[in-house]
Amino acid sequence: MIGSGRARLETRDDLQRAVGALAAPVRERLSPGGALARLGATGALFADTAAGLEGWARPLWGLVPLAAGGGEVDWAPYLRGLRNGVDPDHEEYWGTAGQVDQRLVEMAALGLALAMVPEQVWEPLDAVTRARLDRWLSRINEVDVADNNWHFFRVLVNEGLGRVGAPGHDPEAAAKSLDRLEEFSLGDGWYSDGEAPQRDYYVPFAMHFYGLVYARLAGDRDPGRAARFRERAALFARDFAHWFDDDGAALPYGRSLTYRFAQGAFWGALAFADVEALPWGQVKGLALRHLRWWAGQPVTDHSGLLTIGYAYPNLLMAEDYNSPGSPYWALKFFLPLALPESHPFWQAEEAPAPERTDAVSVQPHAGMVISRDPAAGHVVALAGGQQNTQPWVRNAGDKYAKFAYSTAFGFSVPAGRRGLEQTAADSMLALSDDDTHWRVRETCEEHGLHGEVLWSRWRPLPGAEVETWLLPWGPWHVRVHRLVAERELYSAEGGWALDRTGDDLAAPVGRQEAAPGWAFARYPAGGSGVRDLYGARTGEVVRPCANTNVLRPRTLLPTLRARHEPGEHWLACAVLGTRDGAAFTEVWSLPPTAGEVRAAVASVRRD
Repeated sequence: MIGSGRARLETRDDLQRAVGALAAPVRERLSPGGALARLGATGALFADTAAGLEGWARPLWGLVPLAAGGGEVDWAPYLRGLRNGVDPDHEEYWGTAGQVDQRLVEMAALGLALAMVPEQVWEPLDAVTRARLDRWLSRINEVDVADNNWHFFRVLVNEGLGRVGAPGHDPEAAAKSLDRLEEFSLGDGWYSDGEAPQRDYYVPFAMHFYGLVYARLAGDRDPGRAARFRERAALFARDFAHWFDDDGAALPYGRSLTYRFAQGAFWGALAFADVEALPWGQVKGLALRHLRWWAGQPVTDHSGLLTIGYAYPNLLMAEDYNSPGSPYWALKFFLPLALPESHPFWQAEEAPAPERTDAVSVQPHAGMVISRDPAAGHVVALAGGQQNTQPWVRNAGDKYAKFAYSTAFGFSVPAGRRGLEQTAADSMLALSDDDTHWRVRETCEEHGLHGEVLWSRWRPLPGAEVETWLLPWGPWHVRVHRLVAERELYSAEGGWALDRTGDDLAAPVGRQEAAPGWAFARYPAGGSGVRDLYGARTGEVVRPCANTNVLRPRTLLPTLRARHEPGEHWLACAVLGTRDGAAFTEVWSLPPTAGEVRAAVASVRRD
């Protein structure tokens, strides 16, 4: 159903069937003892046993709400696996969790199950298995969790243990974690995910999602905290709605994108916690359009298993912690199935997203300026100031520090750094001292937001300092750079990476051109082009390596190139991308002028 392009996905019944369709191929691949789900041959940074547990546990994020809402779930294979998974003498024992252990992550789904459907998951267990499960889960109260959204795993486990009256329930440990989580609140409904500076999907699908689950489960016992979680979520919804396109596509940005439609789990969590942050019809529309968009992407294999990747199977953009079972966190989307058909979320008619009264949404906490111009037909986020220096995040600069991200053109990750084809420097200014090996912005020494203009100072390699200004200029966006080079350097600045499907037909359907000062490509997927506003660079259409873009496996990249002597250089370009080729042709000849851009940047510099 998901990934087939044939799903209706409009009603509660449709979503119930979708959960069953997603969980079935996992159930068919359970190990002989039923405690592990080995869904593929690739590895992750943690042990294979933990990966098997991940594949076993993550479908519970959909199955538990399905069962809680009266849907039919065959629990027999899961109960069998549960008995063996917590039995230290069984060959499929899950193992005792250590410090900051992947097992702690997967415990949360079992905590949710005990809290929401104890009569189906706890009561059928014999006394010995109950004691073992209690001991295995309560280990989370004895070891350290990562100092970020992982604290919610301890909270959810204790919610479950408390619901069934298990001796391992530790309300004091849960309260300490809850207090720590509240310290991550930034105001305006935003959180940080621990002390890290990133503002990515871990804000909606982790911090807010778990907070709203807690608000529903523990609101009677902890009304003050539950109210705060609800209030923050209501505020956040106003900003987050801008991350979604009219067709349901969400902005590809940040790490953990293989969790796919977990991007939209926040909308269903609002309903679960009875938070009408927007009219229910709008909340429902944002959620279901998003799921239908994913249903049209080839994200499953021939057997129906979710694959690692984003809009298609792709290990190049994956994280070191992605095992074959990781994508099943996407099932968090189905939380509102726990609600009855009579809930206003289900009763509401789908409505369009909130009307965008302003052409631009400035989101300081995310370091983004987000726009959606009708002529361009996609959501664009100009980005500056976010960075991820954690060594375990692969391609962090590409996931956080590009100049722009798009619901239509996504972003690309490198296949290597030798040549522009491997570098895939879309929405980047790449610099090189040998015209072969390229470096891009990964971190910023300084950054700021001035009205709708983002500014940053960064050093991609020794002897090169760059100041960058990013300006929304619908349907274009504008980039201005002040490059100070201590030695001869080469530069290459990429626009949007465009799907080149159709270029291999007997009668090719696309067109690409480049000349001094500009380059563009136009194919059935739309148009992409970049114009040099100061006239000093040469256009080129680069063909990046396959599978570098998160949305489409084969792309073209309009690029501006130049060689720079030591000294100061000012570079400026206007970047255009449209979903519609005809619209591209109409707009391409009407770029911002150099004078207009100079005046805008001069105004910001004076401020």
